Amino acid sequence: MDDTKTFELKVGVFILIGIAILFIIVFSIGDINLSKTGYRIKVLFNFASGIGPSAPVRLAGVGVGQVQGIHVIHDPKDNKTKAELTAWINDDIKIENDAVVTINTLGLLGEKYLEILPGTAGAASVKPNDTLVGKDPVSMEKVTEDLAALSGSVRTIVDKIKSGEGTIGKLLNDDAIYNNLEGFTADIKKHPWKLLNKPRE
Repeated sequence: MDDTKTFELKVGVFILIGIAILFIIVFSIGDINLSKTGYRIKVLFNFASGIGPSAPVRLAGVGVGQVQGIHVIHDPKDNKTKAELTAWINDDIKIENDAVVTINTLGLLGEKYLEILPGTAGAASVKPNDTLVGKDPVSMEKVTEDLAALSGSVRTIVDKIKSGEGTIGKLLNDDAIYNNLEGFTADIKKHPWKLLNKPRE
């Protein structure tokens, strides 16, 4: 009977150690430190670009906190629907109240994060629970539309060149211009002194 109790005690201790290790790993991966203190700020966006809770917050490119939550609100000031983002900031970090806040992406298709660009030196700092107005990120739909418009413009220019329109089009398509240019080049090669000969006024 004593051996059974001893075995159960060992199993219990082993399970507790495993849970403690798992707890440490989870909080390490999540970059959460229970000993840190901080404050919350709110940021309003017209377009949140798919950012979600636990996204990093970076000030001047350095991690200073994380996004705690985001939800849709009605802004009575502008009488329109907006996205309100709540960010947790390390207590020792000061953010100027004229800082530029936007949503950025690590790489082309990487993780979304909240980017804070420092404001004016000496400006007043943001206080806990203050609200900043964020700079809306450019949506992928807008980028795609701009690329499509650019592609259409390039295609039009190429078509005009192929049809002989414009100086470049004529140069590439008119044999007479090409022949004259070729003859001029050959003549200069034979008589380079002509480049130095000034015509009489």
